[in-house]
Amino acid sequence: MNYGGTTFQRLLMIAIVVGVVSGFGSLLFFEGLTIATQFFMGTCLGYSYPVEGQSAAEIAGWAPPPNIWVLLPIICFGALASGILVTKLAPETEGHGTDAAIRAFHGEGTIRKRVPFLKAITAILTISTGGSAGREGPTAQIAAGIGSMIADMLKLPLHERRMALNIGIGAGIGTIFLAPLGGAILAAEILYRRDFESEVIVPAFLASIIGYSIFGLFEGFSPVFAEAPIVWNVFQIPFFLVLGLICAGYGWLYIHTFYRSHEVFADLVRKYHFPPFIKPVIGAFLTGLIVIILFLFIPNGAEIGLGSLGSGYGFVQLALYSMLPIGVLVALSFLKILTTSLTIGSGGSGGVFAPGLVIGGMVGGMCGVIFNILFPAYFPVETIPAFVIIGMIALFGCVSYAPIAVMIMVVEMTGNFSLLVPAMGAVAIACLFTRGSGIYRAQVETKADSGAHRGEYEVRILQKIPAGTSMTPAEKVLVLHPEDKSREVLHLIRLHGHNGFPVIDNGKLVGIMTIQDVRQVRKKQDLDAPVKDGMSRDLFTLTPDTTLDNALKIMIERDINHIPIVDTIESQKLVGFLTRTDIMNAYARYSEENSL
Repeated sequence: MNYGGTTFQRLLMIAIVVGVVSGFGSLLFFEGLTIATQFFMGTCLGYSYPVEGQSAAEIAGWAPPPNIWVLLPIICFGALASGILVTKLAPETEGHGTDAAIRAFHGEGTIRKRVPFLKAITAILTISTGGSAGREGPTAQIAAGIGSMIADMLKLPLHERRMALNIGIGAGIGTIFLAPLGGAILAAEILYRRDFESEVIVPAFLASIIGYSIFGLFEGFSPVFAEAPIVWNVFQIPFFLVLGLICAGYGWLYIHTFYRSHEVFADLVRKYHFPPFIKPVIGAFLTGLIVIILFLFIPNGAEIGLGSLGSGYGFVQLALYSMLPIGVLVALSFLKILTTSLTIGSGGSGGVFAPGLVIGGMVGGMCGVIFNILFPAYFPVETIPAFVIIGMIALFGCVSYAPIAVMIMVVEMTGNFSLLVPAMGAVAIACLFTRGSGIYRAQVETKADSGAHRGEYEVRILQKIPAGTSMTPAEKVLVLHPEDKSREVLHLIRLHGHNGFPVIDNGKLVGIMTIQDVRQVRKKQDLDAPVKDGMSRDLFTLTPDTTLDNALKIMIERDINHIPIVDTIESQKLVGFLTRTDIMNAYARYSEENSL
């Protein structure tokens, strides 16, 4: 369907629609998660949990549940209900969701219509009952699914369908985190490990702002985290760089623990043949049991155990207020990795973004407290929140291969843009020491590796290769003379498998004899006729400096498989012969040589 206008103009129109629908979709998901959390954690468990955005006085009133054993049936119920829905109705909603959205972009650009609704329900069931997961992954998949549905309704071509899906990712995440700038940049950055989807940035800006405005009208426009008093100076930057290095180590541990857990649970299903929906129940049971043991038998176990449940943002807020002792910060930095791996690695539905921020925040808070203890004059208590925020940025920026977007999003979520300078240094160091796959396995290296751009890069490569370097040289070309008999051409075709031969007279190209020409001669039952009587004289020739993309276009337009190459159009002296096979071989050689 043609809606007129340029592609960019159409993308802006798509962005408006995606922004509006994503704004309301994210709002409904957020409200559903809030209500469900209050029911399961508040009403059923009796847990007065800390909430991000509360003031220091409000959050200090949080209280653990009176009977921690009630957590076990609650968290297992959420895992079981989510697991059944995922297994029976939409297996692609398993896990953190962002990978599924990224994979859809690089693939067919399609997400099934049921996915946004089921992802919202399964994520709410997982997170609200205590599963260690965040709302970013579900929101990304929900909003991407909305973009895909809009593309279906408008019957968009494949390229614009992919863009609609990607715009949805940026709009959804930017909306639910009240970080429209970071969300839009994330849409461009999250798809690749070493590249950027620049075409989506401006439409994603528009969609993200629209979604943010709709969401903010109902939930308010205050940052996700309430701001705490922060003091820092440039002399502390080397210590922030050290934090970046430490975050790289924790990031490696997070990635490997997460995917190792996923492998273990998959092996359990294969080995013991129990239903797949039991996997998340086992993960939830282990998570609940760990929390209960810590709660009952370990000093500060309530803070450590409860801090590892759900998104964990309430405990990040406590860390920003310097309300968590160093023992809790150290323990949570490891335990959150474990509970997230048990929750999502087992097949639970939720995001890895929020747990990553919590882990980074705890690592940053731990470093800030240590520096405060060792050098109180240089690192006052007001410096600790700075380390918390920069830890969040450094750790998840490096594991997500999206350092720019994460950096912008976190400062939007905390409302403190003054930390951009030390954050840039810390995340750069963290990325420098990050190797191998990130937390999002569906990411590809560059656009050249993406199904969304592979055709474009094939053309760009062919534009760089001249025909003269790829053709078969004239001395190796089988040629005919005008007086040769047509019967000999048939013999050459059978012997060598070629379907066309140039005809040369006194060193000049005068025609070409193809298998179609031989068939015409054969119909006349005159295979002893000379080649000059049956050859094609309407020749199309190219010179050696013609690029392969132009040569291929001509072959496609004229429905031919070969083109003679002459030194000049005027002289028609044959210097080579170019076939479609030659073009494919040249492309393969160039790709191989430039990938080393």
